[in-house]
Amino acid sequence: MKKLVALAFCSVLLFSCNKGGGSNQKVDLKTEDDKTFYAVGAMFGDRLSNLNLTEHEVNALVAGLRDKATNQKTQINYREYQSKVQALFKGRMSKNTDKFKGKGKDFIENFVKKEGASKTASGLAYKVISQGKGANPKPTDIVEVHYHGTLIDGTVFDSSKERGKKVKFPLNRVIKGWTEGLQLLQPGGKIKLVIPSELAYGDHGAPPKIPGGATLVFEVELFSVNSPEAPKAAPKSKKK
Repeated sequence: MKKLVALAFCSVLLFSCNKGGGSNQKVDLKTEDDKTFYAVGAMFGDRLSNLNLTEHEVNALVAGLRDKATNQKTQINYREYQSKVQALFKGRMSKNTDKFKGKGKDFIENFVKKEGASKTASGLAYKVISQGKGANPKPTDIVEVHYHGTLIDGTVFDSSKERGKKVKFPLNRVIKGWTEGLQLLQPGGKIKLVIPSELAYGDHGAPPKIPGGATLVFEVELFSVNSPEAPKAAPKSKKK
């Protein structure tokens, strides 16, 4: 939490920090240094996007940064607010996480009803688009796949298909929803997985692309399944 708060304060570099600047004032990015500082602000600004800040709250952040960065006297003893800062961030993030969980639950229910999908005891929803042939993978197997991952609003956060390159990995080294879901498929098959947050990245998410509490949607095509290679035995030394 302390690291998140520190990064969050850095993120106000996204906004204007000059004497008359409010959050809506544009900054003329003339030099590469200007653009670099803006990039820093944009990267850390992603970490604030889930807090649903008002314009007034953004301006308060800007004022605090400006006063300290320019060695001005701060309007409050900010060191006394450390616990309040942490509590505020935790509360805002928790509220936002609950919102994402609620929307995800509704999405899964609609997916099961409208698309004729199935749901496992763990909460994973899935629909086999095409079944393959052969043995289903075990958790310890190495699978080769193509996948396309989105949030429930359709925002793409990762896609091997878009990169045009299949990937291989041990099935037990990924999120729980993948480990469970791909065991329902055979090589050559394709499946759609709707994975609740508790089987994905949980309440913390995977910033900046996956918010806390997010339900994830994957279309996965399984190409091959291979057992992990057994470690090679060390050569026996010859006795003289």
